[in-house]
Amino acid sequence: MPVPPGRRERKKAATRQKIADAAMRLFLERGYDAVGIREVAAEADVAVTTLFSHFAAKEALVFEQDEDFERRLTRAVTGRSPDEPLIPALRHEIQALVRHCTADTAAPVWRMIDESPALRKYEESMWLRHAETLATAMAADPGLALTATAGRAIARFVVDAYALAREEADPQAAVDEIFQMIEAAWEAAHPVRHA
Repeated sequence: MPVPPGRRERKKAATRQKIADAAMRLFLERGYDAVGIREVAAEADVAVTTLFSHFAAKEALVFEQDEDFERRLTRAVTGRSPDEPLIPALRHEIQALVRHCTADTAAPVWRMIDESPALRKYEESMWLRHAETLATAMAADPGLALTATAGRAIARFVVDAYALAREEADPQAAVDEIFQMIEAAWEAAHPVRHA
């Protein structure tokens, strides 16, 4: 059973959320490029140094759930039961993440990201980092028996499934279609050995 966070951790999380909410409100009202870090800090009623202790860069304010996304992908590998196949566990997680990011309230955020070269570049590097983290989690699981190349390729396919599906008219159908291809890649990485 997980230990509930202490008072200090709760305060840190509340401050982080307050900063992220203030940033998003300003970005959506005035545009990402029109808002400076000092304005975000003032809106959140924190010092600039406090803002940077929670977010490494301005772009990170937009992707404030980045670490949670990465943790969820890793948990899909490490948190499944020994007899649970990997690909369905990853598919389930990606479907949940796609549902979250395709809610009507998310549309303005994705438009803002699409309109900003800095945010698109940050997002791309974030996806690559997530894929590497996922590949590392898969490589650490002795039951998966993947080559490093196969693990990295499948991890990239999984992360790309999220990015591609959220842009489709029917995101859930897109996840299903993409995961059929991921299943095929998984099978190719685990050919049946004949005696």
